[in-house]
Amino acid sequence: MSVVKINAITVPKDKQERFEERFRGRAGAVEKTPGFEWFELLRPLEGTDQYLVYTRWSSEEDYQAWQSGQDFDRAHDGGGDTLAPAASDSHHLWSYEVLESAGPHAGQENQV
Repeated sequence: MSVVKINAITVPKDKQERFEERFRGRAGAVEKTPGFEWFELLRPLEGTDQYLVYTRWSSEEDYQAWQSGQDFDRAHDGGGDTLAPAASDSHHLWSYEVLESAGPHAGQENQV
């Protein structure tokens, strides 16, 4: 089964726009990485100032290969002075194994 990595990053209100801008400008290299399955950036709506960066991988080994590679370093170096990090140093990386997963059934329309 897949593994999920969730990076919970504390971003003060006054820096959230800049933080989101950095993600909009990302190179997208992770999408080309062997074993990569999914990426989502989740913005907090209430009760917290933590953004969640969600990635899903086909195996822990695939994630570790990405994390130890040059593309990971480039994606996390802050982009130089013009894209300086907006987040604080407060972040947590959570790891999960996917036990069950579901999505819409093929051929069914979304119903409200």
